[in-house]
Amino acid sequence: MGHMISLQRTKKLLKLLYTGEEQTPLFPLRVGLRVLSSNCGRGNLDQLLRKVFLSNNDFDELVVSNNDVVLKNIAEDLRNRLPIEAMFNSEHQAVQKIHQHPLPMIHVDAFLYDDDFVDSLCEEGKMSRSYCTECGSYKTASLEFISHSFSLMELKFLYQHVLPDLTGKVVVDVGSRLGAVLFAGYLYSSASQLYGVEMNADFCQLQEMMVTKYQFIDRIKVVHADICTEASLLQKADVVVMNNVFEYFLDRQEQARAWEFIAFNVRKRGSLLVTVPSLKESLSKLQTNIQLNQWVEEMQLNYDVYMEKDVDREALEQIHLYRIL
Repeated sequence: MGHMISLQRTKKLLKLLYTGEEQTPLFPLRVGLRVLSSNCGRGNLDQLLRKVFLSNNDFDELVVSNNDVVLKNIAEDLRNRLPIEAMFNSEHQAVQKIHQHPLPMIHVDAFLYDDDFVDSLCEEGKMSRSYCTECGSYKTASLEFISHSFSLMELKFLYQHVLPDLTGKVVVDVGSRLGAVLFAGYLYSSASQLYGVEMNADFCQLQEMMVTKYQFIDRIKVVHADICTEASLLQKADVVVMNNVFEYFLDRQEQARAWEFIAFNVRKRGSLLVTVPSLKESLSKLQTNIQLNQWVEEMQLNYDVYMEKDVDREALEQIHLYRIL
């Protein structure tokens, strides 16, 4: 009986170590656990903890749920440092394009604000899902939302169902913005290096703050640059991620130039390209010399892996995977 009490206490302690907030007295121990992990190897530490937890399912459930908690903590940190629309004044062109859209549109960052959070903001009067079509009347229409980040659900879909095992692989996120793809890649994959290439200095600074605070520096590197200056990085990438990356930030001529640069340098046979929206849609309004059938092969994805009722299947279907020929 004494052993069982000790085991239960050990489980509780380890849960606090994994999921405890920074403000708790256990935070230094949680940091110590991460140091132990780096010294003895995460795999060895995992084996030790699996013995404590007896069941692999218990252990896996703990780690996965903790990763969700960490990402949500990062999102909260970022919300506290950004205006509600999650855009900086330095994004002149993106702001202008949103305002020029034929129908009213607002930017709602999906990594920072899930549907429940948006509902709460609407209830508080800080955000609206609709607009008045005739001032003073009751005629309203739904606002169009756009996000330049993946939601937590989309990030888990990306790393747990779209991409293969990334052990020893290099991931490059083009237009990394808030760093959601990088942080999720650190937590949900075994990628050896995750590079975020971002032109906006304000977003680079935010990403660096999170990398330092959450001790991701060993595998994440933020590059403040135009992707068209990073040929060598694209050439060595095993996975390239591009989420709504050019349309709202470059004019059409610049978009065409950027896509041709991508197509010229992402050429490692068998490497993977993830895009939102599809390549066909992104290139349809541009004049380029890119021959898709000579560059990539689209891979079929299973969008039915999540059976929950509240899953946004439409959002998942915007994610496309390609293999470089």
